[in-house]
Amino acid sequence: MASLNDIRSTFLDYFKSKDHLIIPSSPLVPKDDPTLLFVNAGMVPFKNYFTGAEAPPAPRAASSQKSVRAGGKHNDLDNVGYTARHHTFFEMLGNFSFGDYFKEGAIEHAWALLTKEFKLDPDRLLVTVYHTDDEAHGLWKKIAGLPDERIIRIATADNFWSMGDTGPCGPCSEIFYDHGAHIAGGPPGSPDEDGDRFVEIWNLVFMQYEQFLDGSRVDLPRPSIDTGMGLERIAAVMQGVHDNYDVDLFRALIQASREAVGGAGGGANGPSHRVIADHLRSTSFLIADGVSPSNEGRGYVLRRIMRRAMRHAHLLGAEEPLMHRLVPALVEQMGAAYPELKRAQPVIEETLRQEEERFRRTLGRGMALLDEATAKLEAGGVLSGETAFKLYDTYGFPLDLTQDAVRAKGLTVDLDGFEAAMREQRERAREAWTGSGAVAQAAEWFAIRDRLGPTVFSGYDQIEDMGELLALVDQGQEVDEAQAGQTVQAIFDRTPFYAESGGQAGDQGEAEWPGGHGRILDVQKQAGDLHVHVLQVLEGVLKPGARVRLAVDAERRASTRSNHSATHLLHAALRNVLGHHVSQKGQMVDGERIRFDFSHGQPLTAEEIDRIEAEVNAVIRQNLPAKTEVMAPEAAIEAGAMALFGEKYGDTVRVLTLGQALGGEGAYSVELCGGTHVSRTGDIALFKIVSEGGVAAGVRRIEALTGEEARRFLLEQAAVARGLAEQFKVPVSEVAARVEALEAQRRRLEKELGEAKRQLAMGGGSGGGGGAVEEVGGVQLLARVMDGVGGKDLRPIAEEFKKQVADGVIALVGVADGKAAVTVALTGSAKDRLSAVDLAKAAVQAMGGQGAGGRPDFAQGGAPDGSKAAEGVAAVKAALAG
Repeated sequence: MASLNDIRSTFLDYFKSKDHLIIPSSPLVPKDDPTLLFVNAGMVPFKNYFTGAEAPPAPRAASSQKSVRAGGKHNDLDNVGYTARHHTFFEMLGNFSFGDYFKEGAIEHAWALLTKEFKLDPDRLLVTVYHTDDEAHGLWKKIAGLPDERIIRIATADNFWSMGDTGPCGPCSEIFYDHGAHIAGGPPGSPDEDGDRFVEIWNLVFMQYEQFLDGSRVDLPRPSIDTGMGLERIAAVMQGVHDNYDVDLFRALIQASREAVGGAGGGANGPSHRVIADHLRSTSFLIADGVSPSNEGRGYVLRRIMRRAMRHAHLLGAEEPLMHRLVPALVEQMGAAYPELKRAQPVIEETLRQEEERFRRTLGRGMALLDEATAKLEAGGVLSGETAFKLYDTYGFPLDLTQDAVRAKGLTVDLDGFEAAMREQRERAREAWTGSGAVAQAAEWFAIRDRLGPTVFSGYDQIEDMGELLALVDQGQEVDEAQAGQTVQAIFDRTPFYAESGGQAGDQGEAEWPGGHGRILDVQKQAGDLHVHVLQVLEGVLKPGARVRLAVDAERRASTRSNHSATHLLHAALRNVLGHHVSQKGQMVDGERIRFDFSHGQPLTAEEIDRIEAEVNAVIRQNLPAKTEVMAPEAAIEAGAMALFGEKYGDTVRVLTLGQALGGEGAYSVELCGGTHVSRTGDIALFKIVSEGGVAAGVRRIEALTGEEARRFLLEQAAVARGLAEQFKVPVSEVAARVEALEAQRRRLEKELGEAKRQLAMGGGSGGGGGAVEEVGGVQLLARVMDGVGGKDLRPIAEEFKKQVADGVIALVGVADGKAAVTVALTGSAKDRLSAVDLAKAAVQAMGGQGAGGRPDFAQGGAPDGSKAAEGVAAVKAALAG
């Protein structure tokens, strides 16, 4: 039996033998397409080749492309686990012709691969063609010998592909496999086509027209081919099963899931194991490609997928986090084909573990709320949108997780009510990805690049060079000249200016030409290797063709080099001190400071920061030469170079080696990096961390300084210490102890003041808030307004008042600094009849606040206007009076 890995290899080897360039899978995050949340089809990385915006690297290509459909227009998340062929992650096998072979070649390749290489029974294959595509119909008869009844004409858009309202388009030809008469369903185009007997395994797209807004079409001068075959589907066919989850890969992952929870895999547990197996793939590959769980955009979709799988782990009875324990099984199955999975394994495991621990803290409470809300609903009932929103907002349940949970009870969710409750947060919950618009003019830049060629970057070896001005762009349009006072985008044939990329800021500097000069404010990279200079003309007129002296700001470049090289040492030190789960999540270095984001689940301790600083400075003091080599990415990674997750590298990469391992053999840091760097580690001079904090769930940020900036920072810190020493009249070495003693004194005085306030408050109220226990609506109520008492002091006062009100309500409004704080506590039978949250909310809203929160028997809230304290107490009384 051919394994899924065998099938992938056979496909790629076949097309390689037919002169196709094998293109490695692109990362799941589209690099130059902000309109897409994730790569969701095999042709996405080739879109610019088909539109003509970019020249293809070869006339024909083939790939196995990682794809995710779990957000936006293409969202299969709800169906995963309950159907035979829905996945959030899948691999799309495809062969592509960019103006080379067309229909005849595509059909020849498809038929030869399926019947000769894959050895499928030709009698089980049938195809569809667009109803007017007589050419494709004739080719299938000629090449495959198919009879007319197995070449089905389809008149709908199902067999006509288009990239959008305009652009390349053309008819399709889909290939179906007949699983046999024992399975219900009819062929495509028949009344029973929705059955499972005939399954589409390959779609051939014949891109032969260009479509315009008015609906008209013209023939493309170079028609092309785009095909897509789901690897999981063809594996099911070749392994003699009807369900994708029965192929070897999923059997292995489901078995690992079963063993991890110690339970059976079938029956009622079957869908849960399938969900976990599928979602393990999508979450692991997304993390490997640089996505981190968050509350917006791609990170939010990742979190949704994670939490859906984690809820199913909970349903299976997993008492400890499960998902991260399954990653080794996935790496064993797919790590050879996708080395990035192996490289990212520690990061994947740690991210999954942290997220599952975080989710488990709220899962129990959320499920309790859900069980309570659905207890009285019968099959066919509807869960209120408000409850679904509360699960989302308070307990982190994505909407589809709630829908998945109630589906098992035969219930649905009031989606309109949910959307209404979302209000300003709705954008977060939506699956659509709006993108940044940063590459709206990508096609224009690619066109310029194809006409002018790439920019030659000479900045690795020099900071001054002569360049010929090839083009000027102003507000998206090419112009013939730029005059003094204008700021334009300038493109030269060569430049020493580094263009912003890899987290390193673009260079700044001067430009000079006969009769004029200007200032380079920034340099951005467009169309892959085009350096676009933001140039302010200060004097004279600049026209294409001019020879321009380009001089980089030497001091800023030197500082930027030091900062960039220091991030490599910092990355290595973080992994040494914190663990190999640490990976870079983003950085920005310029001539002033370092900002470095990395994956880690908790704040760094002072001792960890000290160890990291010590390591980096120790390597700096080695003063060893920096070594840079140019090699193929695969060779570099094989040799031990660290690649950044989610980065797409070219045919060759620069490999930077810095320092010698501390207390061991080998280099201290080896990474792929195209930035500019120091000649020796000693050029960095000094490294100092100035701040550390969280920027997202599981992501921390370090800011640091090097060289002269670090020295100045330390001098400023020393000046502060000397100033405190003079003020306290103690040596600098005793300043910390003196500050600690003062802090202890402050805490003691605050405690005494708080106790005095509580004693005073217990003696009586003010502001018209009453004070004695009274009966309102048949309930005992003690309500007071307490001047000078803040929110943190109300709770212990309420606890004291519980001794006076054994069965009733305590409602306290504290007023401090012009603001109001509310605390409501219930005792005795009142806890069964009333809601402290509702009473506190009534008080808060009466004083101009928004709401309150807490438990049913104890709640707190705040309001901006302390002058309305009496109105807050009155609102509690009104709520009790009914």
